[in-house]
Amino acid sequence: MTDVRLHIDDSGGGGRPVVLIHPWPLAAESWAPQTDALVSAGHRVVRYDRRGFGRSDKPAHGFDYDTLAGDLDRVLAELELDDVALVGHSMGGGEVARYVSVFGEQRVRSVVLLAAVPPFLLQGDDNPEGPLPEDGYRQMREQLDADREAFLDGFVRSFYSNADGLQASEQQVAAGIALALGSSPAAALATMDAWATTDFRDDIGTITVPTLVLHGDGDQLTPFEGSGRRTHETIEHSELVLVPGGTHGLNLTHAEACNAALLEFLER
Repeated sequence: MTDVRLHIDDSGGGGRPVVLIHPWPLAAESWAPQTDALVSAGHRVVRYDRRGFGRSDKPAHGFDYDTLAGDLDRVLAELELDDVALVGHSMGGGEVARYVSVFGEQRVRSVVLLAAVPPFLLQGDDNPEGPLPEDGYRQMREQLDADREAFLDGFVRSFYSNADGLQASEQQVAAGIALALGSSPAAALATMDAWATTDFRDDIGTITVPTLVLHGDGDQLTPFEGSGRRTHETIEHSELVLVPGGTHGLNLTHAEACNAALLEFLER
């Protein structure tokens, strides 16, 4: 479905490009704290709304990771981007892993997996360390389908919470909920299926470029032990930065620590 129009924000000058792939269920605007910091450091920053989200087209189909990785490839090709750092947050980390697996690393300088869903969230007999039980996934899906607004309100609050509670302001939460409600219902459900059930264990094994695994130890949605730690152990050359108290949305709630880690890694 290459006719699907993606909304792209392209900021900064001619510096080394950084492509930011947003988390579920938000949109590219969620990267505002990183965009300002990266542009100030001289990077060209590209962020886009995933199909079905934000200001991009909202087709009825095309929400599997192969198609979404194809969208990322299209963004890189259309903007003629090379020597790129790919930064994937949460669901976006899956797109980065699948992109490298399918399209290779010819355009890629480095990878950042931020609170990312790999290697495989759904718990099962062949994935006992998966942090998402089957019944938990089914319950989330049913709640999203039954009462979209209530579910997204609760999910965004969990997104910005750690064990000590909510780490964002009510204004920030409201902005996140508004972004989430900008997704189409079909896209929200189908992409939940994608990030919850896709196995990225083989995909992350194909990553050979410098890699940063950036995670919060207070992440309530993709707990570090079941996701970030396993990814770091699989990508043996990867660097790990674990942010104390960091939420799933640590790019906002712990923006200073997140930006410092990103800039230190990207500027090598």
